[in-house]
Amino acid sequence: MTYQDLLNDSGGGQGSAASKTLATRLPADNPDHHLWNNRGTWWCHFTLHGSDYTTERVRVSLRTREIAEARSRRDLLLQSLAR
Repeated sequence: MTYQDLLNDSGGGQGSAASKTLATRLPADNPDHHLWNNRGTWWCHFTLHGSDYTTERVRVSLRTREIAEARSRRDLLLQSLAR
């Protein structure tokens, strides 16, 4: 699954990311929060909380080797899921 898949899925549907609450923090002192570099490719990780008290830890490839692009894609992804 890629960040684009999650962006498309956040539009709704049963069992989709849209039915869950995003649990994130973006501290100003750490612009790379929710990001990690795995062998040159940037990934994003965060937690979704369901209304049935379940949690889902999500890790998704941002498919980029550039940190600036990874931050941009992370922000777009988290904004789409926070709606």
